[in-house]
Amino acid sequence: MDGQTWIAGHRVRVLDVVICYEHQGLTPDEIVSRYPTISRSDVRVALAYYFDHIEEIQKEIRAERAFEEEFRRTHSSLLEAKQLKDRLEAAS
Repeated sequence: MDGQTWIAGHRVRVLDVVICYEHQGLTPDEIVSRYPTISRSDVRVALAYYFDHIEEIQKEIRAERAFEEEFRRTHSSLLEAKQLKDRLEAAS
């Protein structure tokens, strides 16, 4: 698809499962609750794939974080824009 690894038949990426498990400390049951279209078996397969391809998945995670940071740096949120507008209007 886009160079990322997806769980077959689902719109859930392996890295989404990895982030839930490794970085957020969720159990497989909690991951299934978050992504109800996948099963515990899907979670186990995704984690097995991750452990066999750690470097590849870690590279995907780093690339996604870099994209997010760049996006946040170059795009202000609607809330921030409204707050700035409100402050400017209140100052005048």
